[in-house]
Amino acid sequence: MDRRGFLLGGACSLAASPLITPVALAAAPWDRRLVVIILRGAMDGLDALRPLGDPDFAALRRDMAPDALGLDGYWALHPSFAPLEPLWQAGEFGAVHAVSTPYRDKRSHFDGQDILEAGLPDLTRGGLRDGWLNRVLQLQTGLEAEIAFAVGREDLLVLSGDAPISRWSPEAKLRLSPQARLLLDRVYHDDPLFQQTSFEAMQIVESLAEAEAMAEQTEEMMGADPMMAQARGRGEHRQLAEFAATRLRGDTRIASFSLGGWDTHVRQQNTFARAADDLADTILTLRAGLGEVWAQTAVVCVTEFGRTAAQNGNLGTDHGTGGAMLFFGGALRGGRVVADWPGLAEADLYDRRDLMPTRDVRAHLAWIIAGITGLPRAGLERAVFPGLQMGEDPGLLA
Repeated sequence: MDRRGFLLGGACSLAASPLITPVALAAAPWDRRLVVIILRGAMDGLDALRPLGDPDFAALRRDMAPDALGLDGYWALHPSFAPLEPLWQAGEFGAVHAVSTPYRDKRSHFDGQDILEAGLPDLTRGGLRDGWLNRVLQLQTGLEAEIAFAVGREDLLVLSGDAPISRWSPEAKLRLSPQARLLLDRVYHDDPLFQQTSFEAMQIVESLAEAEAMAEQTEEMMGADPMMAQARGRGEHRQLAEFAATRLRGDTRIASFSLGGWDTHVRQQNTFARAADDLADTILTLRAGLGEVWAQTAVVCVTEFGRTAAQNGNLGTDHGTGGAMLFFGGALRGGRVVADWPGLAEADLYDRRDLMPTRDVRAHLAWIIAGITGLPRAGLERAVFPGLQMGEDPGLLA
């Protein structure tokens, strides 16, 4: 096999590896950390944070919400979030309710997720070349990606774009022996086409080795955290959170990944519980793995749209409009639900079927970014979230 075949064979092996949702990270010059978790499938905000104080809620969900963790006499948590209740009491877990992107009426997962991650008001302008988190980085100068490569067939649109970032997925376990490094150096030493690529590849491997060493420290921190006793599993979601926490303790300032399982058309009580269990595990892992850095971290969980206010005939809910954004971390002021609550009477619902959105979720994201990065309002409204009017500061930053 010649040198070109050797390289192409390695690249094809990587491209053919099983799909695991990638984590994308980026280093930045500010101290606070931002983690954006995309909840794919349309999380039901009315199940996550239940408005038990609304007189119309019980009739809409009469067979779906028998248990809840009361918070303040009006709002209650889904029982699967019980491990996170101490964070609520500590002001490190909160929610923004009755929000959505500008997406309306068609209720397609694909379009809804594209609009959410692109940060655009709609899809009519062909603006899917980058995501809003990448545009945040594009407004900064002198940023460098921590690891300059991507593994996995799926790209997160929210962090894709011209600004340099790094990508990783759980099966990114590239190792080179000293003999292999020497062989690569000799084979490509006099080849101007491949010499620099070979050098960069070896740097990648060295970075991964360093990351694995840091991951051992993260696992020790997780083992020493008493809240981790509430974690229910060791699935991929825990791997994503553990790796993100490992990097965020270093130079990385932004991380993003996705969690699926939120499409709850049938027997929502079971499906939602599984997805909520994974999210609770993810947050506990991030908190334990970040250690002292948790106090400087903002974690936001956003979804493409909400779900219908009323249950359907299959004890589930269908695609809706208004929903909730969940947030965590010591950098945010939790222990509350931020909402201009529209009510759940039929006349108050959007299209007489969905929770009415009373604010653009992008405004809350923009205010968090402004507080973390110092970016001006004009840049956020024009470049990061085109067409957005941020409105009044909701005061989410601690």
